[in-house]
Amino acid sequence: MAAHFVVECLDCGTLSTYSPRTPLCPKCGSAWRQARYDYKTLSRTFALQIRERPFYLWRYLDLLPISNSANIVTLGEGGTPLHHAPNLGLMLGLPNIFIKDERQGPTASFKDRQAALTVSALKEAGIQEAVVASTGNVAISYAAYCARAGIKLWAFLTSMVPAAKMQEVAIYGTQVIKVTGTYDHTKQVATEFAKRRGLFIDQGTRSVTPIEAMKTIGFELAEQLTQLLGPLPASATGKTPFPWRNPDWYIQAVSGGMGPLGVIKGFEELQLLGLTQKIPNIAGIQVEGCAPMVSAWKRGAETSDVVVSPVTNISTLSTGDPGRTYQILRGYFTKPPSRSLFESVSDEDAFRATHIVAKMEGISLEPAASVAFAGLFKLVRDGVMRPEDVIVVNASGHTLPIDREILGEGWETEVSLPGSTEVEMPREGLLAALNRLDFRLRKVVIVDDDLNAVRLIRRILQARGGFEISEISESTKALEFIRQQKPDLVIMDLMMPELDGFGLLELLKKDPALAEIPVVVVTAKMLVPEERRRLNGMIQKLLQKGTFLDDELVSEIKKALE
Repeated sequence: MAAHFVVECLDCGTLSTYSPRTPLCPKCGSAWRQARYDYKTLSRTFALQIRERPFYLWRYLDLLPISNSANIVTLGEGGTPLHHAPNLGLMLGLPNIFIKDERQGPTASFKDRQAALTVSALKEAGIQEAVVASTGNVAISYAAYCARAGIKLWAFLTSMVPAAKMQEVAIYGTQVIKVTGTYDHTKQVATEFAKRRGLFIDQGTRSVTPIEAMKTIGFELAEQLTQLLGPLPASATGKTPFPWRNPDWYIQAVSGGMGPLGVIKGFEELQLLGLTQKIPNIAGIQVEGCAPMVSAWKRGAETSDVVVSPVTNISTLSTGDPGRTYQILRGYFTKPPSRSLFESVSDEDAFRATHIVAKMEGISLEPAASVAFAGLFKLVRDGVMRPEDVIVVNASGHTLPIDREILGEGWETEVSLPGSTEVEMPREGLLAALNRLDFRLRKVVIVDDDLNAVRLIRRILQARGGFEISEISESTKALEFIRQQKPDLVIMDLMMPELDGFGLLELLKKDPALAEIPVVVVTAKMLVPEERRRLNGMIQKLLQKGTFLDDELVSEIKKALE
C-alpha cells in the first residue's frame, strides 16, 4: 500500500495531499496535478513486494493513490493477457508484435482500470454521487463500478454514441443523459450540471486517478514482456541487464490522450525504480475525421488544433479539443532519442483492420481499437518500424450490445442543444439545456441501523432514478431528521436499538406536520398477528427483507407516492 504519496502541481510545483473532493492546487488553483511517491524507498522493495500478489491492477497498490486497501472497489480489472501475434507478424515482416488484450476487462475495455481506481478513491472520500461525460466506454465502466460501490452516477453521452453503448450504461442503473451535440458540448453540459449540484466530475487527464490507473498498463507490459522475451541482454544495454523489459513501440488509438499519458507515466516510474532502461516510442493514432493532435503534430505546432464538428463514424474517438493534453504528450514525444509520433487513419482503414485482425489472430475489436491496428499497418508501410522492434498494440475494447427490451422505456433523458458552430456553446443555450435536467426528485428518507440494508435500498432507488435519498441510522434522532428533510416517503426497519420502528411510527403519526408522510416498512422481523395489527393504518406496505426483488420494492414505493 502507498505509505507515502502526494500530488504535485504541474504549474507551480506545489506538493499537497490528495482527495477527489479538492481537485485543484491549493496554491495556484491549477487542475493539472500528478501523484508522486517515495521512489527511492520503493526502488529497494517494490519488485519483491509484488512478487506474490495476484496479477491484476491492485498488484501495484504501492504506486496507486489509495490510502486504505479496505476502500478498493474491484471487479478483477487489469492483468489482461498479452498475446503474441505471429500471423500479423508474418504478414508485416515484424516477428515481435504483441496485442495487449484490454477487451478482457470486466466491462470489456481498458477504461475499467480508470473506473476501478477513481471509484475506489470516491469511496475512500465518502462521495456518494458523481458525474461523467463520455463517448461510451468510460460511462460503461463507471456505471459498473459505481453500481458495485453504491454510488449514484449521472452519465452524459453525446448523441453520436451508438445506442448499444448507451443501453449498456443504463443496464447498471446509471442516469443516462443523451446530449444532442458534440462530445465537447457534452462535457460542458456535464461540467455545469456537476457545478450546479456540487458533485464530483471526472476530468479525464486533469484528474489524478485516471492517469494513475492507465500507468498500470505499462507496469504489466514490462512484466509480461520480461516473462515472454527475457530481460534485455547486457550487450544491448551496455551494462548489467535491467530486471524488466519495455517494448520498443506502444501503439494506441487516441481521443483525449489519457491512455498514452498514463502509460508514459508508468514507464517513467519503472525507470525511477531502476527496473527498466527506457521509455518506449509511442504512436498515438487518431481518425482522420477528428485528428486535432495529428494535424498540429504534422504542422509542428506546440498547441493542438480544434475540430469543431467531427466527421467520423467512430464516435468513441471524437474529442475535438484535447487542450493541454497534446502539449504534455508533445513534450514527451520530442525528447531525444524518441521516435514517438501521431498519425491518422480513415474510418475505412479501421474497419478493414477489424477484419484483418479477426481473421489473422482470432481477436474481434471495436472500431476504436481497430484504429490502433490500422495505424500500425500505415506505419509499417511508411517504413517507420524496424524488423527487430518489439511492438505492443492496445486492443482497447470490445463492443457488447444490450437488447433494448431488457431496459424497457424511460432509461434515458435527452437534452437538445441549440445549433452552434462554436466549440464553446452560448451560455444561454447551456442553461436552457440544463433546466431540462432539473426535474423534481422525490425525497426519500431511509431509517435503518443495518448499513448493508441501507446500501441495498439506496442502490435500488439510485438505479431507477428520480429519487433524492438521505439516511439515518439512529432511530432516536430520526424524528427530527425527518422533520428537517420533509421527505415524500419514509422507508424504515422495525428492529432498531433504543427506539424501535413501532415507537417511531407512533411518534410520526402524532405529529401533524409528519402524519401524512407515507411509510414503507422493510424488515427482517417475522411479525406476530398482534404486531401486524399494530401497524394497521400507519404504513402503506410491509416488505420482508430477502423476499422481494428490486422492481417489487420500487413498485410499492411508487404506489405509496401516488
